[in-house]
Amino acid sequence: MLKALVVATAGLAAGCSLPPRGDVYSRQEVRQAWNVAYGNVVAVGEATIEGRRSAIGRIGGGLIGYEAGRSVGGGTGSRVAGAVGAVAGAVAGEAVEEQVTRQRGLEITVDLDGGRSIMVVQAADQAFAVGERVRVYTRADGAARVARL
Repeated sequence: MLKALVVATAGLAAGCSLPPRGDVYSRQEVRQAWNVAYGNVVAVGEATIEGRRSAIGRIGGGLIGYEAGRSVGGGTGSRVAGAVGAVAGAVAGEAVEEQVTRQRGLEITVDLDGGRSIMVVQAADQAFAVGERVRVYTRADGAARVARL
């Protein structure tokens, strides 16, 4: 049982860690108007996009910790160890989920044709080179994305 829980939790966390491609949009982004501007890349730097901390990590870790703790001793001691294991597992599971869902990102600075400069941090799903001509999508809520032409 414990081994199955570990495998299931790792599989869920790994499935959540796949970075989106430049042409994949979330359901919330569909049917949204994007402004389009063009410009040239003037700088590209490495960035790290922090991972998610959700109920998946907490619950999965808690279940694993509970099962591991419960296997220690017997009777009341087993239940206490299970409870302690559940709390420790929940904390550890949340930390593991954050680490697994972390993404490599890029910090892209673009000189727009209109004279403004902007910097966008996004998943490293495309490579950019200084001097490259790009398209920049922005929304009224501040969301932005850089895409190669």
